[in-house]
Amino acid sequence: MSVKCIVSCPISTYSGYGGRSRDFVRALIENYPDWDIKILPQRWGNTRKGFLEDNNDTLFLPRLIQKIEYKPDVWIQITIPNEFQPVGNFNIGVTAGVETTLCHPTWIEGLNRMDVTFASSNFTKETFERSIYTTKDDRTDQIVGQIKLNKPVEILFEGLDTEVYYEDKSEFDLSSIPEKFCFLAIGHWMQGTLGNDRKNIGYTIKAFLETFKNRPNKPALIIKTQQSTSSILDRDQLLTKIESIKNSVKGSIPNIYLLHGDLADEDINELYNHPKVKALLMLSKGEGFGRPMLEFAATGKPIISTNWSGHTDFLRKDLTALVNGELHKVDKSAAVKDIILEEAEWFKPDDGEVAAAMKGVFKDYKTFSKKAREQQSYILRNFTFDDMKEKQKVFFDQYIPEFPKEVKLDLPKLKLPKLKKIG
Repeated sequence: MSVKCIVSCPISTYSGYGGRSRDFVRALIENYPDWDIKILPQRWGNTRKGFLEDNNDTLFLPRLIQKIEYKPDVWIQITIPNEFQPVGNFNIGVTAGVETTLCHPTWIEGLNRMDVTFASSNFTKETFERSIYTTKDDRTDQIVGQIKLNKPVEILFEGLDTEVYYEDKSEFDLSSIPEKFCFLAIGHWMQGTLGNDRKNIGYTIKAFLETFKNRPNKPALIIKTQQSTSSILDRDQLLTKIESIKNSVKGSIPNIYLLHGDLADEDINELYNHPKVKALLMLSKGEGFGRPMLEFAATGKPIISTNWSGHTDFLRKDLTALVNGELHKVDKSAAVKDIILEEAEWFKPDDGEVAAAMKGVFKDYKTFSKKAREQQSYILRNFTFDDMKEKQKVFFDQYIPEFPKEVKLDLPKLKLPKLKKIG
């Protein structure tokens, strides 16, 4: 009897968790071809669904189920920990985790409901471990216990799919952009006032404009972003926000270009590899992993980012322009109930270091490109899909118990005496 496994995940969504789900489940299928693996698809916020159908997927689509009709031997949930529920005989959580210094106590309770959780980065694991809460008696206000992590968490990074993100050809159409040197910023423009949205898109635009204003030779900034949907309304709202930031900068400013809506992985790879795209500029407040930076690193082009949180697992400071800064409290405008807490902290990059990094990459591109090619080699040696798949196998073999097997009984044939009829 094969092991019955159900994976609950947003596998058909155009999201980071969707990409993580597809990689994780593909590795699982390849590692355990004799398992009976089914997939229970989930939504991921307002992210568009239909990735599998749009790509006519033949690996995952036949495995989709719409409800749970039996208790699986292995139950896997790929989501945020407060949604974890123990449904199977052995229960596994998979999460990119958090982007701040604390997670909500319900996340710790969720982690403790599972037998083991696989987190994407050391930063995420350490945040889970430091998030300790006391519980009090409502009548006496006395401390009666603690909520803290008491189940194992292992690091299973998100491996680079070299079948998609290593090919260096590009037919992406950027002919409408006259500049030959463009920085690229990528990520959802989430809630929060200027300098407080998690991906720090508003701050990135402002810092870029201030750094290169009034210069005779200016680079451009391409922003691949959206707020929640790929609608025209969403696009127009973003254009208004960009225009507001541009109007706040005095002088002759460089050009900003918006790429809006969903793109296939192959299109994103071609964007990364386009000869006009020279460097990635990602100054987010915090990352549970930072998947776009891993993918862009495969191009061998420079990356400017922050020296804090999940992406520092795979971006080496000696090979990447990682800027320093300081931790500060999450602004109320960016807080999300039970997910991004006001009492938590995340990263604020140093303005001077950000400007210096952008100027350095623009002026001395050859030097930064040489380091970027070393960073590329480091990624391809240590953080590929195959590396992740191998580590997944090690962890599964370590943690998953032997399940009872159906044994066919081979009963001996009995030799009965011949009976004679009486009378």
